[in-house]
Amino acid sequence: MATRFSVVSAFVGFVSAWLSFTAAPSAAEIQRVALTVPKADTVLVTKSKRRLELLSGGQVIKSYFIALGRNPVGHKIREGDGRTPEGTYVLDWRNPNSRFYRSIHVSYPGPADLRRARRKGVSPGGAIMIHGLPNDEPDIGWAHALRDWTEGCIAVTNAQMDEIWQLVDDGTPIVILP
Repeated sequence: MATRFSVVSAFVGFVSAWLSFTAAPSAAEIQRVALTVPKADTVLVTKSKRRLELLSGGQVIKSYFIALGRNPVGHKIREGDGRTPEGTYVLDWRNPNSRFYRSIHVSYPGPADLRRARRKGVSPGGAIMIHGLPNDEPDIGWAHALRDWTEGCIAVTNAQMDEIWQLVDDGTPIVILP
């Protein structure tokens, strides 16, 4: 993983010279967003589009480009397959001190996932999260999403994770589409 980030870090240096939107929002801007944007009542992830959308009353209030598991096509079957699950889950708890910049847990595996894994004689895995970038790597901003690199999680930039952290409460449903 460190090699991927080193290559991407070099690319970011070049690209950031001409992309003004790479600057992370200030703490004041994040606070303003939290005060002016309604809380999300649903999180929608469309894997094929690499998009995470926060919805309120059926309307998109925020949208983010994401990175997925390193083997993103198809539903997660077993631990270590590098896939991001598909289906309807709940964002059920959060970790402000994870090894990635903040993380919000996806309630995978659900009952159907457990049955499927049991039939195949494998562990379904777990610890699927929405999270920011690795704490031990440089913050490369949006360029992290140029390649799927997680173990099955949904990754956003650290600044985006700050917004999601503010706009999504525990108990919010998450729908992950192919």
